[in-house]
Amino acid sequence: QVQLLESGGDSVQAGGSLRLSCVASGYTSRAIVKCMAWFRQAPGKERGAVASIHTPTGRAHYDDSVKGRFTISQDNAKSTLYLQMNSLKPEDAAMYYCAADPDAYCYSSLPPEQDFHSWGQGTQVTVSS
Repeated sequence: QVQLLESGGDSVQAGGSLRLSCVASGYTSRAIVKCMAWFRQAPGKERGAVASIHTPTGRAHYDDSVKGRFTISQDNAKSTLYLQMNSLKPEDAAMYYCAADPDAYCYSSLPPEQDFHSWGQGTQVTVSS
């Protein structure tokens, strides 16, 4: 099973930007990270998908709430997944989690939480108005 370690969470003002990183380790085949995604969970709310990427092709999908503001990307040489977050809003404040799975189907759509079996510990994003 792959290990995922997120970083980059911080406290910013509304309108600001952050870049989250997720380093994947402990795997020998890139097939295990064929689908990677960012999820977030705010207090009192369920965890939901923000963005996903089909790593062999780079095909990405986004939740409607972040389209045009967030960008998911990958650096295969560094085994790192990124989430560039611009024009942050107070409602973006949450714990952000990185997830990976070899079988989650993320080529055509944003996969649900139950499709992922490898998770990071999360990184906190706070946005003040």
